Amino acid sequence: MSDTAGKSIFCKAAVLRQFNKPLSLEEIEVLPPKAHEVRVKVLANAMCHTDYYSWSGADSELNDDGLPVILGHECSGVVESIGEGVEGVKVGDHVIALYTAECRECKFCKSGKTNLCGSVRATQGKGLMPDGTTRFRSKDGKPIYHFMGCSGFSQYTVLADVSVAVIDPKAPLDKVCLLGCGVTTGTGSVFNVAQVDENEEAQAAVFGIGAVGLAVIDGLKIRKAKKIIAIDINDGKEEWAKKWGATDFINPTKLKEGETIVSKLIEMTDGGCDYTFDCTGNVKVMRDALEACHKGWGTSVIIGVASAGKEIATRPFQLVTGRVWKGSAFGGVKGRTQLPGFVDDYMKGELKLDEYITGYKSFDKVNEAFDDLHSGNVIRTVVNMWE
Repeated sequence: MSDTAGKSIFCKAAVLRQFNKPLSLEEIEVLPPKAHEVRVKVLANAMCHTDYYSWSGADSELNDDGLPVILGHECSGVVESIGEGVEGVKVGDHVIALYTAECRECKFCKSGKTNLCGSVRATQGKGLMPDGTTRFRSKDGKPIYHFMGCSGFSQYTVLADVSVAVIDPKAPLDKVCLLGCGVTTGTGSVFNVAQVDENEEAQAAVFGIGAVGLAVIDGLKIRKAKKIIAIDINDGKEEWAKKWGATDFINPTKLKEGETIVSKLIEMTDGGCDYTFDCTGNVKVMRDALEACHKGWGTSVIIGVASAGKEIATRPFQLVTGRVWKGSAFGGVKGRTQLPGFVDDYMKGELKLDEYITGYKSFDKVNEAFDDLHSGNVIRTVVNMWE
């Protein structure tokens, strides 16, 4: 056991105290893990749009009652200590944090039909550990809330033992942290949710070319899709999309007069796409993605998270005539069971990760990393938590 086991650790964290304001770099107290919890030394945290979305106050689950909070969820590290009853995780293990737990015991896990484990969801959504309390304290002793069960913007964090995936210790943690959300979500949505078959020569469209959209493109390329149409309002994304394997790029703001993105896609695919993927969180785009699907069998997967209060709409006729609308959380991936395999695929050169990283920042530049993310000119910035 480490010499800090069972004791509080004082370390640096980036705390959100007010929406749309810079994160506050502070020294905090991280309490020791309780039963079925692990404390992790966080080494790398990639910046994800979900963090920015929550920072802005648009997240329906995160309101003023949930502040202060430590954001960050696309992170990796090393287990420093464990609480009582922990199985399958030991001190020194290299791990990726999971915002979608996998307990293997609840009815969701046992069903074999979903990765939406129910074991810690109720408390996780409130920014709490499973016992209804927090493991973070500010210098004045007041509690600080957790985020998505991860809180990677702290040099040490505490997670439920069902919320960590143990991985190959040879894997570079500053690369595989990306598998904690974006890359896994994108590729998993192709493999598990849409279930694209490499023998079907699929025609697909991907709306929104950030990290998740690029991961969708990579998954489609792996599954040998015949046509991969990337769609984004930023022309600068075309180079990235083509590099990842897109066959075509469309800027929907530059269509001919009277042409819509739906009509354009239907024309390009002889009746509609076999698969479409929304990676924008825009409900209008979600509708376009569905209606650009082929009658009879087209499947549209919603990946992007919409702002609080937003609703989707389409004519029922679109569904009656055979189109299917699906949703994807973490790409349908079961984190503890399947995520180590994604790491292995990366180590074998079968899955891109390095290419997504457009820069590194030291932890004291975490607010700059947020600004870079919002600019749209980066794919993923990785924050080194100890620089």
